[in-house]
Amino acid sequence: MPQKLRLASAQSRTLSTTASTLSALERTTKSAAQQGVDIILFPEAYLGGYPRTCSFGNAVGGRTPEGRDQFLQYFHAAVDLGDTPAGAGDDWIDRKLPLPAGKKYRGDGVREELERIAREAGVFIVTGLVERCAGTLYCGVVYVCPRLGVLGKRRKVMPTGAERMIWGQGSPSTLRAVTTEIKGVRLCMAAAICWENYMPLLRQSLYAQNVNLWFAPTADARDTWASLMRTIGIEGRCVVLSANQCVRKSQLPEWINGSKSETRADGHGENGADKVASMENGGGRNRRQSIITVTKDHHEICWPVVDNKDQTSGLSNGAGDSSAIDSSPSSPTTTKQSQVSKPSPLSNIQTQTSTDAAHDDFVSRGGSCIVSPFGELLSGPLWEKEDELLITEVDFEDCERGRLDMDVAGSYGRLDSFKLSVEGLDLNPPPS
Repeated sequence: MPQKLRLASAQSRTLSTTASTLSALERTTKSAAQQGVDIILFPEAYLGGYPRTCSFGNAVGGRTPEGRDQFLQYFHAAVDLGDTPAGAGDDWIDRKLPLPAGKKYRGDGVREELERIAREAGVFIVTGLVERCAGTLYCGVVYVCPRLGVLGKRRKVMPTGAERMIWGQGSPSTLRAVTTEIKGVRLCMAAAICWENYMPLLRQSLYAQNVNLWFAPTADARDTWASLMRTIGIEGRCVVLSANQCVRKSQLPEWINGSKSETRADGHGENGADKVASMENGGGRNRRQSIITVTKDHHEICWPVVDNKDQTSGLSNGAGDSSAIDSSPSSPTTTKQSQVSKPSPLSNIQTQTSTDAAHDDFVSRGGSCIVSPFGELLSGPLWEKEDELLITEVDFEDCERGRLDMDVAGSYGRLDSFKLSVEGLDLNPPPS
């Protein structure tokens, strides 16, 4: 029997509300179903949102009230799946946890809605999300079978950089692979979220479970991401699906972009890292007034406003104080810039606020891709295309064909000499 399935990577962006994003997920999934797709992957933090460029008013030793209000908005946008802070594992999956009084289910109903969408579309859904549990947010992935409902859920064990400010650490026990059968094809699937894919021991913990379908929802839009996906494909002899959002600056949530439309007296926008000067300790209140200009390379320059009493000083007292932007790996400062309309030359540059500057630039260029067990790019990377689907048919027997000469968790791994153990995680392949 042919061991082929049609897989899709959805380069979809989070919309303004979680409800509208969930509706978009349904439309995309049903569109994929019409094209014969069996399994679809959505990006990291697709439900709940990836708060790109937002610092939440945080700096070492201080937070801003505005940043706390931003976090409140983000907290409310996250989904409640009815799990426990420690993660109830199989008890949550099997719905053995007690129900709240007078309710038919735990959580906010997103789990049940995802199960309905998968069931009606006949498509296996894997999606990134931001999970709200008690007082903590987790970046997670949920596996939703059209026949059996949710088969598993995991939380990112190591948020990257500034993500650690807003997301908790998930338990390594959630790295347990999930098994299913679709059209006679037996699958052992697992997900590594964004830079978890750069963790060699985490990768090995998934290889050890004989994974043949690897999901990599991400927020990394750099050119180098595809090379990592190709490495995982050939290293693990597995099919790799990676999905990232393609987002323009103007499409970021209002609570990130909205407060940037005005420039404060000290020249910094009201949002997050741009307001470090007014932390709770009261610093920066006496900074002189300034305005911001933007160069053709999108660098921001903070110029002092010249006082009428000090016309002779010109700009000689100005400081090159560019507004701070998150420099995490998924930040636009580390991403290859897209081709956009060119601003006017530096000699003719006009003053503007940080929101006006290159307002429609991509803050994430996408880069979704699908990779074979031999490390070949089957589809993608897809750049600067919003709400697009990558679809390809994959022969899962290529995973076995590749084991002829490479099995890093078996004959090629020298398990007599190299050993790995993970707290709370059974590394043996799950029963299928």
